Amino acid sequence: MSSDDPGMASLRKGKLVVISGPSGAGKTSICQALLDQVDNAFWSVSATTRPMRRGDVEGKSYQFISRQEFLTRRDRGEFLESAQYIGHYYGTPRKPVEQAIAEGKIIILEIDVQGGVQIAGHMPDSVRIFVLPPSSDSLRARLQGRRSEEDDVLAKRLANADGEIAAARDSNCYPHFVVNDILEDTIEQVKSIILKEGACT
Repeated sequence: MSSDDPGMASLRKGKLVVISGPSGAGKTSICQALLDQVDNAFWSVSATTRPMRRGDVEGKSYQFISRQEFLTRRDRGEFLESAQYIGHYYGTPRKPVEQAIAEGKIIILEIDVQGGVQIAGHMPDSVRIFVLPPSSDSLRARLQGRRSEEDDVLAKRLANADGEIAAARDSNCYPHFVVNDILEDTIEQVKSIILKEGACT
């Protein structure tokens, strides 16, 4: 029976794959490649209170909600994890993830270290990968190349990067660290990790 057989999909246990890393490390590009190249992989759409950016699509990039709605849903226990980053809240809706895993799907989740630590506690069998930039200079160049944020926000992201990397290492919740120098090579490395973790065939 091939991995594409619907019977195999129904028998295979689902898996949550967490991709974390500082802003500009290439997480989103890696996640998109996984969605395109890994069978039965689906995107977990997070909720956020941050404003939409150019290119964002409601319900696809994020669920864009108000601060009050976010806090209400958080207090009801509707998020699998939640965190605050540069003044905005981010959270992973619990029900869609749990349902998808029950259906044998591979769920790709892009979150920060705060969220990764929470996921490690709630779902220790999840695959957790932290993406590193090749250097601080390369990270600055990538962020500046976006041209989607004001200088003060860019400065905050750069200042937070070192702290986030240190927090990821200190947390001991990321079994895998990958350096994203050449994107295509990094994607293959991440796919190899997911395969070894039994999340895809």
